Amino acid sequence: MALDKVLAIAGKPGLYKLVTQTRGGFIAESLIDNRRLAVGIQQNVSILSEIAIYTLTEEVPLKEVFNKIKAKENGAPTSISHKDSKDKLEEYFFDVLPDYDEDRVYASDIKKVVQWYNMLQKNDMLQFEDDAKEEASNEEE
Repeated sequence: MALDKVLAIAGKPGLYKLVTQTRGGFIAESLIDNRRLAVGIQQNVSILSEIAIYTLTEEVPLKEVFNKIKAKENGAPTSISHKDSKDKLEEYFFDVLPDYDEDRVYASDIKKVVQWYNMLQKNDMLQFEDDAKEEASNEEE
């Protein structure tokens, strides 16, 4: 599944899958317990495909960060928990993205990235290369 169908909803734990749009917003399904909820247009929602991590030279899309974590972990869950200490999280993230901007990427951001990666990995939703290939073949047609 592409990251443009995966949402983070402010004030709600975990990630959500976009199910369908409604007149006043949309229906989303939790990746934690598969419960559905109606989300109004007034709620603060982030689409994972639009999130990027600051580095010293550019902004790296979250998809690329997830791919780097996936390569480091060989497709398995992360070797650290999102509940680990700030120092452990920063050390881990430095291994994944050595030039990330330490002044603009906070420990809370790293916690979210690790937690989101593990949630996507658990739900077998980390096949981003396939999405890129599909998009490229669709553009060629």
